[in-house]
Amino acid sequence: MTAGFRIYPNPKQKASPDLVERYRKLPVANVSDSMSRMNAAGPRLRPMHGGGVLAGPAITVKSRPGDNLMLHKALDMAEAGDVVVVDAGGDLTNALIGEMMIAHAARRGLAGVVINGAVRDAAAIRAGTFPVFAAGVTHRGPYKDGPGEINVAIAIDGMIINPGDLVLGDDDGLVCVPLADAEAVYTAAKKKHDAETAQLAAIAAGRNDRSWVEEELRRRGVEYIA
Repeated sequence: MTAGFRIYPNPKQKASPDLVERYRKLPVANVSDSMSRMNAAGPRLRPMHGGGVLAGPAITVKSRPGDNLMLHKALDMAEAGDVVVVDAGGDLTNALIGEMMIAHAARRGLAGVVINGAVRDAAAIRAGTFPVFAAGVTHRGPYKDGPGEINVAIAIDGMIINPGDLVLGDDDGLVCVPLADAEAVYTAAKKKHDAETAQLAAIAAGRNDRSWVEEELRRRGVEYIA
């Protein structure tokens, strides 16, 4: 076995379609808050597509910066509804994916692509709705030499992503929910989202209670200067 250049099978256990659809209705911010604000893929990963939520189980790729050989293989391995997540070290020298590869991914029914690196054909990506998150854009193309690994644990800005974990992205960024925690996190995030929805309605009606601000200041020992 060659360390650093190997392919593992797709995960047998992964986020179910029902779970994915439930999460799709929740803001990333609520999900993030419900994991103690400890999971985040960093502010550089931004949506490059025209709009829409990214949600699905992860097929992971660890790639040498600037090389997309293993990404090509992962696009062929991934199943409908999967999200291919690539850790290419955040390097922006070479684009790892563009219009043609994205068209292939969409045709196969994938749920989206995440590139911790650069993309190209930005106008075409922006004009479409296929979810693409990336750290930047460059016209310079990739190499196809390897090495790399598929379906191993990867980390993006400290956020660990295992094959099968649920990946969720919107305009606020990207978050990964570990599969083992997904049901508990969903329950907490749904509760928070419902509470915020009710609070927004109270704000609109002029009934929002702001007494907590003064209470928190006094609890922390604020001093008012006359």
